[in-house]
Amino acid sequence: MRILVTGAGGLLGNAVVRTAGGRGHDVRAYTRSGLDVTDPGEVERRLRAENPEVIVHCAAYTAVDRAEEEFDQAMSVNRDGTRNVAMAAAQVGATVVYPGTDYVFNGRADTPYGPDDETSPVNAYGVSKLAGEQVLAVSGCSWMVVRTSWLYGPGGRDFVDVVLEKGERRGGMTVVDDQMGCPTWTGSLAPGILKLAEAGAKGTYHVCDAGQVSWLELARKVTEEAGLDIELTATTTLAWGAPAQRPPYSVLDCSKAEAILGREMTPWCESLRTYLSEVL
Repeated sequence: MRILVTGAGGLLGNAVVRTAGGRGHDVRAYTRSGLDVTDPGEVERRLRAENPEVIVHCAAYTAVDRAEEEFDQAMSVNRDGTRNVAMAAAQVGATVVYPGTDYVFNGRADTPYGPDDETSPVNAYGVSKLAGEQVLAVSGCSWMVVRTSWLYGPGGRDFVDVVLEKGERRGGMTVVDDQMGCPTWTGSLAPGILKLAEAGAKGTYHVCDAGQVSWLELARKVTEEAGLDIELTATTTLAWGAPAQRPPYSVLDCSKAEAILGREMTPWCESLRTYLSEVL
């Protein structure tokens, strides 16, 4: 397939480009400097020139806390940028794959969220990403939303990197232990996205590594696997006092995607071990 990737310089975009190339696809990778998704004219010209079959739209505003003060900027990228890509995709007959987030849910559930469960984001970032889903759905293009959670991998700074950096400095670390989610390696997510696209899947799916864990438990597992000496101290979301509210429970049910992929998701601790073996 001819695949165009927006946001190719980011955490997920980088992994999608590598994985798609490895699977034999004709990949056109665009970083922010090469394609500004907030410019509708530029987006239309680029898509007409490239004529892709699939667009993996990884370009996104992802600064969760800053989005509380930069809401207009978050909406400009996540909503308006997605609209621009979707409208241009409709003109060239391309399918848009939109990576979504667990932060579209409010976290009041106690069982994993399915793709069709009610959304109710509790922070500006979640609102902006949900707005992207909504404009995509009414754009007239062929589309697929793939929500994921707690992403880490090479090519960008993430929570796993923060723990590893603390280990290098042999310092202590205070970590929230009252938020539950699914850590997901880009090395798991990127192949999942591409296999769903290859299968011609449409609609909304959840793809993340299997299981559930708190941020503190994830930090403990990173230190264990990496052989780090870090004193980890538990704290609460309230005591941490981040600008953006987080859902206390955002575990995702991936069974709909698993049915198409023909396999169960990889356990999060197995993916973490594989990733750390590659980077350490």
